Amino acid sequence: MRTRSAKSIVACVSESLILVLLIAGASAAQKKRVPPGGNLAVVADERLAALRTAPSLSGRLMRRLGRGRIVSIRGSSRGRDGLLFFHVAVTRRTFGWIQSEALVASGRQGDDRRLAHLISGADEFDRVARARIFLDTFPGSSLRPKVLLLLGDAAEEAAAKLSRESERRFERREIPTDGAPEFSYFLNYNGLDRYNRQGVIFIFDKAKKQFHYDGAAWREIVRRYPNTSEAVEARKRVQALHASNP
Repeated sequence: MRTRSAKSIVACVSESLILVLLIAGASAAQKKRVPPGGNLAVVADERLAALRTAPSLSGRLMRRLGRGRIVSIRGSSRGRDGLLFFHVAVTRRTFGWIQSEALVASGRQGDDRRLAHLISGADEFDRVARARIFLDTFPGSSLRPKVLLLLGDAAEEAAAKLSRESERRFERREIPTDGAPEFSYFLNYNGLDRYNRQGVIFIFDKAKKQFHYDGAAWREIVRRYPNTSEAVEARKRVQALHASNP
């Protein structure tokens, strides 16, 4: 049996690596792809995001769209019940009708205020996810300091909950003393994953076995909006964070 040369092995590995990179690149491009034409909008309230065949709540359900999904608005119609529906493109081949309140758009007056109100009434992760949509969609809104403060506070509340959950989990499943460091198990806890995808990072107090939000949103308020009332609160939170994590 002939042995493959080192050169051919390297060539084979290189080809495999190129293939992996091409697949990864195609996957990333697909995630960033937006539907063509029209005015772009984002699903902010997934509870109302039913895509239907007609501009009516009795229209046949085609699918439900997830929070953060980008659509292209092609038209609008008001139903018999008074609700406004948008005709949207989800992909090049998928079109349907969706209740207007499910969406926010940077060019639609009042959408930033409506989304900011939604952020105030949600649980920790919902607040973080909707705040991220707000910050991506409304870069010039005067409500950005308020939303950044909401994001940071939601993340710190989530940190307390994640601390309790992870400690209970690792109490039940003994961590080997001769393996990876204990703190690395906590920082690999899968409860952190969905926050990480939203750009929220947590730091870990090894002695107390507690997570804390790293404070990025609070620092952004202090840096970019120093003369706002939110900056006063943000400075207090940054100082408290430094005191608890010297």
